[in-house]
Amino acid sequence: MNRMMAIIERELRKFFRSPALMMVSMIFPLVQLIILGNAFGGKIVDAKMGIVDQDGGTEALKIREAFDSIRVNVRTFEPVTYDNDKQAMEDVRNGKIQGALIIPPQFSRRVYEQNHPRIALVVDNSDNFMSSTLEQKLTELTEALNQPVVEPRLLQKTALDVVELYPYIEYMKYLLPGSIVLAMFVSVMIGGGMLYIDDKARGVHEGYLVTPITKAELVFGLNGAGAIKAVMTGIIITVIGSLMAGVGTLFNPSIMLGLIIMIILTSVSFNTMMFLLMVRVEDPLVPRAMFGILNTLLFFPSGSIYPIQAFPFWLRAIARVDPFTYAVHGFKALLLKETGLAAIAPDIIYLSIFAVATLGIAIPLFKRTL
Repeated sequence: MNRMMAIIERELRKFFRSPALMMVSMIFPLVQLIILGNAFGGKIVDAKMGIVDQDGGTEALKIREAFDSIRVNVRTFEPVTYDNDKQAMEDVRNGKIQGALIIPPQFSRRVYEQNHPRIALVVDNSDNFMSSTLEQKLTELTEALNQPVVEPRLLQKTALDVVELYPYIEYMKYLLPGSIVLAMFVSVMIGGGMLYIDDKARGVHEGYLVTPITKAELVFGLNGAGAIKAVMTGIIITVIGSLMAGVGTLFNPSIMLGLIIMIILTSVSFNTMMFLLMVRVEDPLVPRAMFGILNTLLFFPSGSIYPIQAFPFWLRAIARVDPFTYAVHGFKALLLKETGLAAIAPDIIYLSIFAVATLGIAIPLFKRTL
């Protein structure tokens, strides 16, 4: 009994002598509650909806006025005017807008002639949450336009044609980009900068310090080793996950090139981020306790399981600087939408700048001492 109590006392002393570990252990449940509570179940607001008015008649004007009413009141989407339908559909494909409503020529005339007037809604159905919300709201709008009034009305019921850019996306396919990114993050968490913390805990790092290796070379070496591990993980999970989910775009040469670029940049940016966070950490238990917080704080606001447009403004602010957001968007565009490098160019630029910035900050903070 005394020996058992001695072990308990030792572990408790180690815990209380690390204030950072204590804070992380207490903050984790709170962060998880706040993030998950706001990341799920929210209503989509301020989504970008393109309007292509090829008619310009009075009935088309009523639809535009209904859009303005939605923008002012429920704020589900914000209308963006386009001159042609091809540009609007291309912007939906590239993620610049979430949907586009096309009012065809002679729409008003067909309404007055009761000749089956129709409008078209172009949605990015690779995001089932967003597309279903837009379809529901536009269906309500067309039903409101079709409601009879007291005086005689010539308007015949307007039908909404939903144009889906992609085949049906199962939820497993939808989660695939997020799963790839999360797997790479887990690989980074157990490698890279954390290895140096473990080496310091075991005294192995003294072997580095007696060599003429510079501080920058040591930092680059640790990050390079961690990035290589994450790249291998990303490639394996991408291939196996795509086969399991039935994503055939993987074998397109141009898509394969984009995936390799995204895997490399995601690995490097995650490694430099983790190295920056761990650069002054001494206790090897702190990184492991931080894993839950970082997983919740970075993964869930990234849009991997729920649209960012449904988040409150402060959670959107986190998503804008979260490297997970850009990694998930890039993998989603390549695997689910078959887009080219132009569509993921903003993701490539952000991840590159993020990796350079975090590494540039980590190098001067790194201590090449015992």
